[in-house]
Amino acid sequence: MLDADIEACFDSISHSALMDRVRLRVKDKRVLALVKAFLKSGILTELGEQQNTHTGTPQGGIASPLLANIALSVLDEHLHGPWMPGGSMSTDSRRAGRRAKGLPTWRAIRYADDFVATVHGTRQDTLTLTEEITQVLAPMGLRLSAAKTQVVHLSDGFGFLGFRIQRRRKRGTNKSYLYTFIDQRPIRSVKAKIRALTHRTSQQDLGTVLTRLNQVMRGWANYFKHAVAKNVFSMLDNFAWWRVIRMLRVRHHWRWTDLRRQFTDLMGRWLPIAASEIELRRIAAIPVIRYRHRGNTITTPWVRQTA
Repeated sequence: MLDADIEACFDSISHSALMDRVRLRVKDKRVLALVKAFLKSGILTELGEQQNTHTGTPQGGIASPLLANIALSVLDEHLHGPWMPGGSMSTDSRRAGRRAKGLPTWRAIRYADDFVATVHGTRQDTLTLTEEITQVLAPMGLRLSAAKTQVVHLSDGFGFLGFRIQRRRKRGTNKSYLYTFIDQRPIRSVKAKIRALTHRTSQQDLGTVLTRLNQVMRGWANYFKHAVAKNVFSMLDNFAWWRVIRMLRVRHHWRWTDLRRQFTDLMGRWLPIAASEIELRRIAAIPVIRYRHRGNTITTPWVRQTA
């Protein structure tokens, strides 16, 4: 596996190389002039000074994601080119022929400037592919981050878009499967947001706090519900519950008996923490749906469907 990261992608794209890529598809000079003006618009510093931009696209700009994808299309062409009709990896038999000759095959997955390449071959084959990618990106003014780019094995795992993908042995069997876990960084991030919303000295209305907690936690959980996430969801539910409980105890000077009187029923069972009609909802109740291999069954508007 090549786990790659492009160093300062949005800040380093060469304007001239990017405009050459845009001109391959756009011939209207007015549009080209508008794109160039967008790239050369400059930035306003914290001191109120205008600073020229000689490279890169403005982060947060409305056209920046599109322009970055246009720049990185050189990477797509190089990595996906052999998979196109007539290419050296376009069919199962051609890929099998390459492997029989000791040649590597690869497949790349890219989201914006974050990408990985799965390589069927040796570590040296992966390093060779890394050198090719470095040479492809250089004319665009881009380079791989030496600190974040690494060659790893699936058994060691790698991070991608907040997930940690790793091959592990299934418990109770001798078979290994590829699992998708939640990486530690997004877990720390959502915990920090929960802490910020439930500070012990917070004077925010409880209903407002619960609303924001539900928004943050459910949005986060809906993104990660396709991973091995049930235990993590339960842990975060427990974490958020204790944070709210501690906040309420400090705010109202409650003892534990006062707290139980407020949030338990006559049988001593705990009730959900609520304010009016707003209650703290458990993200562990969100169904975890693992991704299954769908292959070519995923419909796409870019490939003509045969009858």
